[in-house]
Amino acid sequence: MPPIRKLTLAVNASKDGAAELARELAGIAAKAGVTVREIAAQPVAAGALAGQDACCVIGGDGTLLGVAREAARAQVPLIGVNRGSLGFLTTFSAEEARAHFGELLGGAYRLAHRAMLECGPAGGPRDLALNDVLIKAEENSRLVRLEVDADGELVTEYTCDGLILSTPTGSTAYNLSAGGPIMHPAAEVIAMTPICPHTLSNRSIIFRQDVKLRIINRSPDSAMLVALDGQRHPAIKRHDAVEVSISKLRLPLVQAENYSHLDRKSTRLNSSHSQQSRMPSSA
Repeated sequence: MPPIRKLTLAVNASKDGAAELARELAGIAAKAGVTVREIAAQPVAAGALAGQDACCVIGGDGTLLGVAREAARAQVPLIGVNRGSLGFLTTFSAEEARAHFGELLGGAYRLAHRAMLECGPAGGPRDLALNDVLIKAEENSRLVRLEVDADGELVTEYTCDGLILSTPTGSTAYNLSAGGPIMHPAAEVIAMTPICPHTLSNRSIIFRQDVKLRIINRSPDSAMLVALDGQRHPAIKRHDAVEVSISKLRLPLVQAENYSHLDRKSTRLNSSHSQQSRMPSSA
């Protein structure tokens, strides 16, 4: 891969040890002759990554999600260094980054191109999501009745707490917690998973990559809230029809040359289960 000569560090200083690690990695980059600049990880201004060879995100998965939209628009590869909890997206630990950062900058890496969703009101502006689009009742105590159309044809109608429309990258996030499937990130599909549907069956539906989904609120007394990667879409009003599809843009994500997705997923999920099993009982 081409060497990295211009690098942005996007640092979530609220994460323990993130600022210190950023200084260490900046020092390694400077010794390698790389031009380095640092920005706050959230929010990332439009155009902040223009002209950069890569952006190193130091924080957790939430930090990387906050940078992903701008990185996808600028087609700047992201190097995720985990200073959070599980780190599905931030694929390098602090120790791995310290040990191999110079090699990465020299071109010893590979790129994974992750599918993203685009979402917006019917006929309105679109925004991007790397993990998921959440559609739910604006008031937490209310159910919402949602009609789902695919390419103009009715798929189903749910009375539920909400719907999760997930990319394969986001399949191990909210989608997994709601009982949805885990998907390999190379599979360019959309998973639709209902949240607590009022039905005897609760099954996710997988849609092909070129599908155009439209979700319509059929509840006259329940307004919708639409969030992309946890951030509310500002252009979608309470009763707008919502359109979701796979974007033409892909997020370039830097991985080690020996990176194994299945091994990483297994390690992270087992780690999560182990942490939960050690939690004290409330009894």
